[in-house]
Amino acid sequence: MGLREIYITCTHLCFQTVVDRAISDICILLQCSRHNLNVVSVGKGLVMGWLQFLEAGRKFDCISSPTTAYTIPVHVEEVKDIVSVAKYILIVEKESVFQRLANDKFCNANRCIVITGRGYPDIPTRRFLRLLVEKLCLPVYCLVDCDPYGFDILTTYRFGSMQMAYDAKNLRVPEVQWLGVFPSDFEKYDLPQQCLLPLTSEDKRRTETLLLRCYLQKEVPEWRLELELMLQKGVKFEIEAFSVHTLSFLSDQYLPSKIQEVEVLPGNKIKS
Repeated sequence: MGLREIYITCTHLCFQTVVDRAISDICILLQCSRHNLNVVSVGKGLVMGWLQFLEAGRKFDCISSPTTAYTIPVHVEEVKDIVSVAKYILIVEKESVFQRLANDKFCNANRCIVITGRGYPDIPTRRFLRLLVEKLCLPVYCLVDCDPYGFDILTTYRFGSMQMAYDAKNLRVPEVQWLGVFPSDFEKYDLPQQCLLPLTSEDKRRTETLLLRCYLQKEVPEWRLELELMLQKGVKFEIEAFSVHTLSFLSDQYLPSKIQEVEVLPGNKIKS
């Protein structure tokens, strides 16, 4: 049963948030995941690149057309026979960036898998990503906007979310490495001043809340330094800002150079 069906059926509960909270409470009580209760949401994540797999007998052949987007399966537990010749997995925050990479044939040129959760990732997207990492043992990079929401999305992939903390072991992907966009990239890549936007009061409050998370100090202190730099400068900018150079700057120069030089923070390295 889908979440939407439950919302409609349980009209006496009035609000979707009430239903959602009730489902989470049941999962905590029974010490299980939502998919164990057969409660799933309609998937919104997309994937493309050098990947093949079966889901409930249906074949997904991304390799035959690496720039074609496929919807991530909702029933991830039914995904079997995963095959890939990719060198790495790239997560991008937004569908617009995903589409930019598709238009530039990024996967063809760089032999990779690209995934987007279209903002905050849903459960199928996070479970699918975790499954790929477990089966393929590939490096995983994440590209998000240089703002507190992008950073929060990054940490959702790597550390999980507070709302779904009871199921973190099945959803978090500790192998995720932060590729960008860093606050320091603004000067490094010579972006014009008009690309910058001032942090709103809500942005600042959210950033200060993020800085309180214990894992930023214990596991990725270098991430914390970048977040503090953003707060100190009081500005933010989006991934699309790189298009001021050329439309394909992100695909042709920024991403390849970041990955080739392994230009990620030391805190991205997984401790054994």
